[in-house]
Amino acid sequence: MSPILSVRDLEKTYDGGFQALKSVSLDIRQGEVFALLGPNGAGKTTLISTICGLVTPTSGSIFVGGHDALKDYRAARQMIGLVPQEMPTAPFEMVGDTVAFSRGLFGLPPNRELVDSILKDLTLYEKRDNPIMALSGGMKRRLLVAKALAHEPQILFLDEPTAGVDVELRHDMWRIVGELKKKGVTIILTTHYIEEAEEMADRVGVINKGEIVLVEDKAELMRKLGRKLLTLNLAEPLSEVPAILSQYDLCLEDEGSSLVYTYDSQADRTGITSLLTDLSKAGVRFQDLQTDQSSLEDIFVDLVRQG
Repeated sequence: MSPILSVRDLEKTYDGGFQALKSVSLDIRQGEVFALLGPNGAGKTTLISTICGLVTPTSGSIFVGGHDALKDYRAARQMIGLVPQEMPTAPFEMVGDTVAFSRGLFGLPPNRELVDSILKDLTLYEKRDNPIMALSGGMKRRLLVAKALAHEPQILFLDEPTAGVDVELRHDMWRIVGELKKKGVTIILTTHYIEEAEEMADRVGVINKGEIVLVEDKAELMRKLGRKLLTLNLAEPLSEVPAILSQYDLCLEDEGSSLVYTYDSQADRTGITSLLTDLSKAGVRFQDLQTDQSSLEDIFVDLVRQG
């Protein structure tokens, strides 16, 4: 199946000479949730803005549903909904009216039934006759989503969708994304909250210094790059790792009171059994042990450091 969104060799250099995007190539599958991660200034917003037609690329190509986004802008943009971090809205405009107006901007006929359905899905229906200024911050964030969905896009961009909102709204936004995915909407989100990517994404892309560092299925990324740690709480502190244990990936922590073993949980042999045997031979006793799996955040931090 052809990707619903395809970016090839995309570059953006601003007038001052700063290169925000460096030969970015990316394919997005239809119906997936794709999380784009990266530190501040990595190029996330520039990439989204370029795809959505808000920024003109220096070179490269963008195809949306087979449409050349640079030559056939209207057809490509029709397929895209964008939920920015912030959007200036008329404070006295009514909630229902502003969503309906967003639909009209794309030349589509009025459809009050659809608008009402969107408002209900986002728990905004009871506020439809209220002015925007009367909404809470969380409700305004939902309104941005409603406006982006008014023209029935097949691709939805969420730029930091839960930045600055409380935990309850964040989880509610996760639910909304899940429901949109069930309806077949392709979702690309940028986020600083790694747990969002861990919770929602099918695939993860990491961008750093304007370059795509990695694109991988989330589960496969966790399997390939996630570390498994065995921590042994020692009966007596050690000043150094005994020579007999040099074959293992061990390090001392907590002033020598903990011994940490890093291993691949997917390998045929983890080496734990032989490690415990050699610990006994070396006279190293431990009181307790525990295992931990590195999170997506750990992987992200490592990748950015390498970059």
